[in-house]
Amino acid sequence: MDMLAQVDIGNTFLGTAGGNTFKDLSGISGLVSLFVKISFVLAGVILLFFFILGGIGMIGNAGKNDSQKAEQSKKTLTSALIGFIIVFASYWIVKLIATMIGVPDII
Repeated sequence: MDMLAQVDIGNTFLGTAGGNTFKDLSGISGLVSLFVKISFVLAGVILLFFFILGGIGMIGNAGKNDSQKAEQSKKTLTSALIGFIIVFASYWIVKLIATMIGVPDII
């Protein structure tokens, strides 16, 4: 428990430990960088939610004869997988464009 008391959350997340992401928004570029980071994290959380939702639906309908609910769970998992591919590709496209224009630390 002593180690938990020694963590300085303010400096770890907002200070000099990993960068001043929230304290030092230097103009529009800092704001865009923050938006891109938050949007990728949010997309990952939503993706995880839909994977869990589709998986629970598949497990719940495994022994039942209701093909409509099973098909809906399959569609949920398929949509989540397509969303993952889109987010993954967009992440690397943003990284590629940022490297090409000379801003490698956008993400």
